[in-house]
Amino acid sequence: MAHANYAVVESGTVTNMIVVDEDVGFEMDGADVVKATSDARIGGSWDGNVFSFVEPPVPEPSAEEVARAAKLASAKEKLAALGLDLEEISAAFGI
Repeated sequence: MAHANYAVVESGTVTNMIVVDEDVGFEMDGADVVKATSDARIGGSWDGNVFSFVEPPVPEPSAEEVARAAKLASAKEKLAALGLDLEEISAAFGI
């Protein structure tokens, strides 16, 4: 039995990926089941011929994340000023 990856496509959007026995096939009501290529990903598009996917933009860090990173950098600098190297700081504090 040969298995293959298929994309479940609803209204041009890949909503799921499944593995199907090619000898049996698979159908779904309200969705197309298309043999997947390496470009098929959940959230991607299917135009009837080609799968495509656009990576979403990386979100900007929140104010809390920026403040935490600044405090962490400050703590590392202060510990390094006391003579600890980065390996020692990481081992002792997990940072």
